[in-house]
Amino acid sequence: MIIATGGFVGYAPVAPGTWGTLVAFPIHILICLLSPSGYIIALAAIFFLSVITAGSAEKLIDRKDPGVIVIDEIIGMLIALIGAPAIPLVWFAAFLLFRFFDIVKPFPINWLDKHLNGGLGIVLDDIFAGLYTLLVLQAGYMLIGI
Repeated sequence: MIIATGGFVGYAPVAPGTWGTLVAFPIHILICLLSPSGYIIALAAIFFLSVITAGSAEKLIDRKDPGVIVIDEIIGMLIALIGAPAIPLVWFAAFLLFRFFDIVKPFPINWLDKHLNGGLGIVLDDIFAGLYTLLVLQAGYMLIGI
């Protein structure tokens, strides 16, 4: 439960998903210290850990995709931050974009959210929100030359 709730951040009384998203930033800083291959391995390990712990926590709580599980927001935000320069404005934009995609759930995020169950169902919609954010950020980098 410690991992699934982002160190118990998921128990925040207001906006646990938003708080969970913020937990991704110090993790991102740490994995950026790794080599490129280490970075990829760390993301893959966090993804698998996310699926396993989210699924286990969902079973323990006995409720579909409970709000206290925020490991999915953490891995989604880590995906969004791939290649992001360490510029506060970029990270803030990434945060806002990720929360937008995670809340609005454009296709196929909404489909994944409704049709997949268990740990993979909990995590994949946030992975796609992270991918959408990553794509928008990368397009922005190209446009403004970062």
